[in-house]
Amino acid sequence: MKVLILGSGVIGTTAAYYLAKAGHEVEVIDRQSAPAMETSYANAGEVSPGYSAPWAGPGVPLKAIKWLLMRHRPLVIRPELDPALLRWCLAMLRNCTSARYRINKARMVRLAEYSRDCLRELREDTGIAYDARQQGTLQLFRTQRQLDDSGKDIEILRESGVAFELLDRAGYVRHEPALDLVKHKFVGGLRLPGDETGDCFKFTQNIAVLAQALGAKFRFGVDIQGLERDGGELRSVRTDAGELRADAYLLALGSYSPLLLAPLGIRIPVYPVKGYSLTLPISDARYAPESTIMDETHKVAVTRLGDRIRVGGTAELAGYDRRLHESRRRTLNHVVADLFPRGGDPAQAEFWTGLRPMTPDGTPLLGASGLGKLFLATGHGTLGWTMAAGTGRVIADLIGGRQAEISLEGLGLERYRR
Repeated sequence: MKVLILGSGVIGTTAAYYLAKAGHEVEVIDRQSAPAMETSYANAGEVSPGYSAPWAGPGVPLKAIKWLLMRHRPLVIRPELDPALLRWCLAMLRNCTSARYRINKARMVRLAEYSRDCLRELREDTGIAYDARQQGTLQLFRTQRQLDDSGKDIEILRESGVAFELLDRAGYVRHEPALDLVKHKFVGGLRLPGDETGDCFKFTQNIAVLAQALGAKFRFGVDIQGLERDGGELRSVRTDAGELRADAYLLALGSYSPLLLAPLGIRIPVYPVKGYSLTLPISDARYAPESTIMDETHKVAVTRLGDRIRVGGTAELAGYDRRLHESRRRTLNHVVADLFPRGGDPAQAEFWTGLRPMTPDGTPLLGASGLGKLFLATGHGTLGWTMAAGTGRVIADLIGGRQAEISLEGLGLERYRR
């Protein structure tokens, strides 16, 4: 079967690998010059199934007001008349209940745990290198209230069979020795030992090579202009390189997926949530993180990637605006200096931004689009890297007509059409 994949980020490229491995004729097209040049380029570096959770939850509307008033705020809203943003926010508010949070988190953890297992198998089979570490994620709490509130997540982790450790100061310093300098700032931590870290950009570039070795073709510098339908099926993809046809199509364009679907009358609840990162060289390894630390107050992750530190986070609702704002850089600088004051040199940091494709309930959209031959793999939000391997495997199974290895209940577009 010939499969045309739109998008060469970590989702589209990983799907290309699994589809090519299954024996399909695979072609990937992208407007960029290489894989992973947009949202997959410099994300936080976490492969964190244990930390997979929807942003919509009980108490979030009140927390959002507090976040907006913080000096180093994790949430920024740049007002504009955008009906899509209004619809997305209203749908998110409907998911801010305890019952919906439990359902959504369980769905996300199911896919993320499966993806982590697929990544491990992929690493063993191919030896793929991407500055990988398997030392867990540490979520740090600055207040007793934050520590107490973690009980809701712990209950779901326990029900899902996800390993965790609740740590006091001595406990988290044992895993992250550099935090000894600042341990007085935190009351405790939640460690997820099954989580991993790695450079998403390096992974995507290298798995593209593996996919090509299996016969997949990548065409870069191709501008996708629209989708052409023929009745209830997708007929072709219109590009500046001509009209392209296949037996099946995978839409993996992240935040840009809704724009391509809208002219066909297909509306998906995916909105771009802008994130920022800093990548700085380690100046003294003794005072750098060993793995990933998540600062619960600022919603910023600090990750060790080889000889670099990646600082990623913040959420900005500003449509498709990709301008870099210095106020966001100051927030990331503040967090890394606050946690690891001797670890790296912010003066040498690369400042980056990307658009994360978010659904209102946090769970991605995988599978059927409602239009024949067209499949979706989008809406992963901040967890595209975490869920990439599992998503690629699931998509290859669906397109190939095989039964997926995990339940796909609640992972498709149909949950929004009920």
